[in-house]
Amino acid sequence: MLGIILVLHFGAFHILSLIWQSQGVDARPIMQAPLSATSLSDFWGRRWNLGFRQLTHRLIFQPIRARSGMVSAILLSFFASGVIHDLVISLPARGGYGLPTGYFVLQGLGVLFERSSMGKQFGLSSGFRGWLFAVVCVGAPAPLLFHPLFVHRVILPFLKVIGAR
Repeated sequence: MLGIILVLHFGAFHILSLIWQSQGVDARPIMQAPLSATSLSDFWGRRWNLGFRQLTHRLIFQPIRARSGMVSAILLSFFASGVIHDLVISLPARGGYGLPTGYFVLQGLGVLFERSSMGKQFGLSSGFRGWLFAVVCVGAPAPLLFHPLFVHRVILPFLKVIGAR
C-alpha cells in the first residue's frame, strides 16, 4: 500500500507535471521534498500535495481566517481535508467512517501545538525537533487514515486484480 501511495504521489503526479511542462504550462510538481520538512506546518503547507493545499487555502482557510481567526481556519481546513479523504477512503470501503477525518483533525491540532508557546519552547517549528515532530505526527496516526477496512476491502482486492497479491 505504501508503494502504491508513493508511486502515485511521487511518480505519476510528477510525470504529469513534466508532461504539462513540456507543453509550456507552468505545472510544478505537487510534492516538494516532503521528507525535508522542518516542521509539521512546513510539511502540510509547503511540501505535501500543494494542489490540494492551494485549493484549501483559497476556498476555506482565507475566508475563515478573515471571519473567525487563525485557529478556526486551520482546524476547518484540516477538517475539510478529512471529510474529502473519508469520501475517497471510507466510502469505497463501506466502513471506517470518520477515521480519516480524525487523522486530519489531529494534524490540525498538531500544527496548532507546534505554533503554541509550548511548541515553540520545545523547538517544534524547525530543525531536527521540528522534523521529528512532523514524522511522528504524520506517521503514528496513519492507521486512522488507511484503516483496516480500507486495506481489506479496497487495497487488497485491488492488488489481487493487478496480480500483485
